[in-house]
Amino acid sequence: MKYLKLFENFKEIHKICREYGIENYTINSDGSIDVDGYVDLSCKGLTKLPVKFNHVSGGFCCSWNKLKTLEGSPQSVGGYFSCYKNNLTNLTGAPQSVGGNFNCYGNKLTTLEGGPKSVGVNFICYGNKLTTLEGSPKSIGGFFYCWDNNLTTLEGCTQSVVGDFDCRNNKLTTLDGGPKSVGGNFECDGNKILT
Repeated sequence: MKYLKLFENFKEIHKICREYGIENYTINSDGSIDVDGYVDLSCKGLTKLPVKFNHVSGGFCCSWNKLKTLEGSPQSVGGYFSCYKNNLTNLTGAPQSVGGNFNCYGNKLTTLEGGPKSVGVNFICYGNKLTTLEGSPKSIGGFFYCWDNNLTTLEGCTQSVVGDFDCRNNKLTTLDGGPKSVGGNFECDGNKILT
């Protein structure tokens, strides 16, 4: 009976993968899938991800949907991860390791908790409702873009940014807690920094 249920689940997963054009995948024993390549689920009207992902070797895009959660997202992505323009209020379920860019701009995020621990290139979270950067990745290989939020503090921010750090147009009065090392430009215009 247990094996029959597992078989039915696998059959359903194959059907969903065909429907969404997901190729080169392997179904794991827990029903999650690994994908050797890219996954594009953008502009599908999704309110949740259709299957549970484990690892995606290429990029993963689920932008321009109606997602309220990232549950089911891959836990690691070799390329970029894009979830911009959804209805997300947090990053719970997001991959913990992203080889390329992590892009979550234009959501309703009030926190970065649950987001990736390491991002190989750029971390892009502008245009949300963030009041804090707690939950930021521990390491970022490129730029950190957090402009156009409601930030009142930089506490919790990544401490070393290889590229630019851009926190323009927030509600900051101090840069305390910001990165200690920035390899590119440090942009903070449009705030009320008290000197």
